[in-house]
Formats: sequence, structure tokens, C-alpha cells
Amino acid sequence: MGLEKFEQRLERLVEGAFAKAFRGELQPVEVGRRLTREMDLHRTVSVRGLVAPNCFEVDLSKEDYARLGGLVKVLANELVDAAREHAKNESYAFMGPVEVTIEADEGLAKSTFSIDATFVEGEDTQAAWLVMADDRRIAIGEETLTIGRLPDCSIPINDPNASRRHAQVRLDGEVVYLLDLGSTNGTKVNGSPVRQHRLQDGDVIMIGTTAIRFESRPR
Repeated sequence: MGLEKFEQRLERLVEGAFAKAFRGELQPVEVGRRLTREMDLHRTVSVRGLVAPNCFEVDLSKEDYARLGGLVKVLANELVDAAREHAKNESYAFMGPVEVTIEADEGLAKSTFSIDATFVEGEDTQAAWLVMADDRRIAIGEETLTIGRLPDCSIPINDPNASRRHAQVRLDGEVVYLLDLGSTNGTKVNGSPVRQHRLQDGDVIMIGTTAIRFESRPR
């Protein structure tokens, strides 16, 4: 399921640009499949339970790297999300933040690639996200996020049923709160109206007709 979402997000994000660039050639979803397989192959048992590699170096042929062009960073970000999704599905932990780098390797033939998966210790400070309807993931950090119709909102939404500044999401220590800003039509979480709500993993926020899912993991 995680890889299906990965492929669907790629297609939506770049409107078929990957498919056009790689028609009949290496497909990005193949890289995603290999990456998750590397996680399964190299997982190990620790005091945290099952721990998977968290750093991945993806080497592509010069031709395939050139075809990606400006999409290299997009693919790297999507591979990070695919790794996190796979870890969640398989109950894997990480030793540090998930990182993916993509480089060109002159020694690789077209349509071939390699992935080097390693364990790198570090503090993974990212623990919570807002997931939009198009599967964009917006990290929740120290800065308060404002959601509304105004273009200068942190998360502008094109929804006539939303207020100009509709709601805020803020981090308080290790807790994430949703606050309605006196909106005209109100804010709901899991179908119930709220003024202020402590968000829990899986909560669905409704602002107008826009659904936003809250995801978190233990710090």
C-alpha cells in the first residue's frame, strides 16, 4: 500500500513528467521497491525493537540522472516518505532521521541503479505532519501554522467554505494543538466541532470541505 501511494503521489506531483521521462526505461517506483527491500534485508533487532537503515545513497546512470533533471529533489523527498511509510507498516524504528541522496554514477548502464543502505545515528526531530488531500506532507515544527484562504497563510487552501484565517496548528512541547480562529463555518476533528483540540495520530481535520490528516510518531 505504501508503494502504491508513493507512485500515485509522484504522478500527481509532476503530472506525468516521470512517466514521460522514463517511458520504456527505469521507473522511479522500481527505486522505491528496491529501497524498501533494502530496509527489509538489513533490518536488525535492538533495544528499540526492529531497526531499519535510515540513510540511503541512490546511484543512477548518467542518462537516467539527466532525465530526472529538476525532479531529483522531488524523487528524494518522495523516497523519504516511502521509507517512513514502510517503517510504519512494518513497525520498524530508525536510529536517526531518514535521508536519501541521489547521485549519478558513470559506471552504471542506462536503466540500472544501486542503493547503499546504512544506519546513521542522530536525533530525528521531525515527529508530526499534516497530510493534505493531494498527499503533500507539511512538517509541524516550532513555527505556528495558519490555515485559511489568504495566500499569506502558512497553508493556503482554495475552499470557499473556509475563512480567510481559519485555524492554527501549533506545537507546545511534545503536544500539537489545533485552534479554531473564530471561523465562520467552524472546524471539525473526526466529525465533531472543536474550538481547541489536542491532535492525536490519525485525526482528520475538516476545514470547510477540505480534509487534512494529522500524523505523528513517538518522539
